Amino acid sequence: MAHLTTINPRSPHVTSPRSSPASEKKSREAATLIYADTATNADQLYFSRVDVHDPFIAFGIGGKRYTVQSALEFGRVKKARSFDEVLALEEWSERAKKAFSARAKNTTSARTRTPVAIGPAEIIATIAKAKRIRRFRVASDFPAALFVKLGALGVEVEIADGPLFPEREIKSPREAAAIREGNRLSSVGFSAVEDILRRTKIRGRELIFEGRPLSSERLHFAIQAAILAEGGRADDTIAAGGDQACDPHERGHGPLRPHELIIVDIFPRVVKTGYFGDMTRTYLKGRASEAQRRLVATVHAAQRAGIAAVREGVDGAHVHGEVLKTFAAAGYETRRGPHGSVGFFHGTGHGVGLAIHEAPRVNSQPYTLKKGSVITVEPGLYYPGLGGCRIEDVVQVGARGAKPLSSHPYDWEIR
Repeated sequence: MAHLTTINPRSPHVTSPRSSPASEKKSREAATLIYADTATNADQLYFSRVDVHDPFIAFGIGGKRYTVQSALEFGRVKKARSFDEVLALEEWSERAKKAFSARAKNTTSARTRTPVAIGPAEIIATIAKAKRIRRFRVASDFPAALFVKLGALGVEVEIADGPLFPEREIKSPREAAAIREGNRLSSVGFSAVEDILRRTKIRGRELIFEGRPLSSERLHFAIQAAILAEGGRADDTIAAGGDQACDPHERGHGPLRPHELIIVDIFPRVVKTGYFGDMTRTYLKGRASEAQRRLVATVHAAQRAGIAAVREGVDGAHVHGEVLKTFAAAGYETRRGPHGSVGFFHGTGHGVGLAIHEAPRVNSQPYTLKKGSVITVEPGLYYPGLGGCRIEDVVQVGARGAKPLSSHPYDWEIR
């Protein structure tokens, strides 16, 4: 990922649950602590707002944000101005070495003493003592080995009860715009697919594009190339046809066939900001059967019903229920058997932002939708022998309804 453009939707910080003088408050509150890289950890990217692709220490206390960076990254991170203070890794490594060497000298004899190894745990412990941090608060995915070692060094670490930054669920206008850009990239990918399908010829049971059989892999490549040229990355894109599409997370492989439904699910990440888009369309090259047309029409109707139910204060389980009601009214059953499930057997949607799947989830579990949260609405039906269909768009929850953050035509049958 290239260097990120700072969006700064808000300044993540830690607040104390009790009021007290500033010095006493600082000693009692838990400092937010992250040790991760920004490429794979959405909390670190949200907190740091500058890309660093090796794990690094970042923490926040008293409304201020701090990080520890090596000489390789120090100047660039400092110029980004997303931290209140950038600490030099080399300086704090030396301070930790002196502190822990002195401790080892006091507790072991010269004969049994071994050189002290300094790593992230020792540096964090040294910083905690210097800055009078009593305890740290970490996310549930905090590295287990580091968690254990900090405890062994006497550093108090508590795991957050829920998200480390619950405010990530509510998207600012600038964040919503970044997600809309991600969905524009999805649309770029769909346009590439549609262009290929229009130029593809049907030859018996084969789809021939530019003299060779059209495969899922060729669509993957075309989607990735088109989106890369527009400033995004489309990793793990789904382009699955026939019965493969009946496994919702099957990426698709091998030849695509005429007259079969093809699910294309594109969830690109915008290189500039780190935010994702997430859209799905279903296609068919050739002539659809009446059963296929009815399947697609019903999924589209279910999606419209789900979107119509979205608004501030509504239970996400109700939105999911509206989708289920649409399918039930049309006679589409969901069955679970020893070899898998058919029908509609996944949630209606999920949050999207700096992670492709984040809070909230829209499914059968109760969850009150909040104004400003961003969710997908993606019902689907899957029946081996008939095929699979999923249609997905992204909306932002508003006081009176859903605000669309994605747009692309639903023309699916390409002759």
